[in-house]
Amino acid sequence: MTDGLRQAKDPVSPALAGPYGHPFHPILVTVPIGAWVASLVFDVASRFVSDPGFLARGSTWLIAIGVLGALAAATVGFLDLLAIPAGTPAFRTGLVHMGLNLAITAAYAGGFLWRQAGAGPAGPVAPGPLLLSAACLVLLGVSGYLGGKLAYHYGVRVADETTQAAGFRR
Repeated sequence: MTDGLRQAKDPVSPALAGPYGHPFHPILVTVPIGAWVASLVFDVASRFVSDPGFLARGSTWLIAIGVLGALAAATVGFLDLLAIPAGTPAFRTGLVHMGLNLAITAAYAGGFLWRQAGAGPAGPVAPGPLLLSAACLVLLGVSGYLGGKLAYHYGVRVADETTQAAGFRR
């Protein structure tokens, strides 16, 4: 195993980023992904019910939960990025992954403020904020693909094959 590959597998700070072979970033990303997917479901549902206000308000707060969760995930994800040797394809992929996620988080934060404008959500979610959420989820899928590439293709923060083999011994 090359020194660079070994470096990308070891955490910069096990206490903050998770121990070897068990990073915290993949655990934390479930919060914004789940919250933002649920918010889009609430957005769409708000257009089909007789009292849409509760769904619109719920969607707005799910977006806020997602933004907070994304900031936590980004913090430990940045620590994982620091473990990747600069100038490598894995590092460049990590930079694009991070940049997309920061743009998505900023767009959701803007969407939260947009929804709060005026009296806040009362009726069904307007087409603009709904389309913004849908577009953000598409970009989140692209970013998730890149995150998967980092872990499954490049092996960033994944235990080496010797360590993995221990789980298959009888």
